[in-house]
Amino acid sequence: MTAPNVAHIYNLCRACDWSAARAAGRYLGSADDARDGFIHFSTAAEVAVSAAKHRAGVSDLMLLCVRVDALGDALRWEPSRGGALFPHLYGPLPVACVHRADPLPLGPDGRHVFPDWLRDDLPPGGGT
Repeated sequence: MTAPNVAHIYNLCRACDWSAARAAGRYLGSADDARDGFIHFSTAAEVAVSAAKHRAGVSDLMLLCVRVDALGDALRWEPSRGGALFPHLYGPLPVACVHRADPLPLGPDGRHVFPDWLRDDLPPGGGT
């Protein structure tokens, strides 16, 4: 399988961890990332499913939009969930690689409300 041709990938980060990362200049990932040995990312088409599956009901999330071209060889696309390729970063995420970071609030139904701009990164005919 070939890695998708995308400009950005996305991480769901707790607001307090993002604040600490900004102060340190790099994000080391969540406890799950530390356990797995890499920072988990999703594409625009996958991030809502990832939020519902792995961060359901978490109210203090930030959506980090990261430039793929800035990550170099530390970024690898690896199979997960039935063979789909997911981006994994082996090493810390430099804050300078983050294109934008937006709060990801919960809606009245308890699901995360994604910003409208995310639709611009969806592939034609697919996504959240």
